[in-house]
Amino acid sequence: MKRVMFVCKKNSRRSQMAEGFARTLGADKISVSSSGLESSHVDPKSVDIMSEIGIDISNQASKPLSDFNPEDYDAVISLCGCGVNLPEAWVLRDVFEDWQLDDPEGQSIETFRRVRDEVKERVVKLIESLSSP
Repeated sequence: MKRVMFVCKKNSRRSQMAEGFARTLGADKISVSSSGLESSHVDPKSVDIMSEIGIDISNQASKPLSDFNPEDYDAVISLCGCGVNLPEAWVLRDVFEDWQLDDPEGQSIETFRRVRDEVKERVVKLIESLSSP
């Protein structure tokens, strides 16, 4: 089973959504964590828009990347273009992608939903690519 780390600046919105989708849609295919270059809190709007589609992320917590070991992961996905700020060991995993999705912080609920749907689309493709032989 491939191990995936989703990383973002604050581990508050996009990476939390990705973790929620990956846990739900990739349950038997991948194991997943998320973190931030710094930790903060899980944005309540993110919790709300994920619950709209039946995924509960209310028990997820924001964690700093420094709490994790890069060697424990096969794939690292940056959701905010922060790949350039990651320590080299994280960028050199078997799979590294920098998705550069918009940060919905301070935006309308429609923007949160659009970003959520973009995250879901990418996570689905990622699960397919990592779980194919």
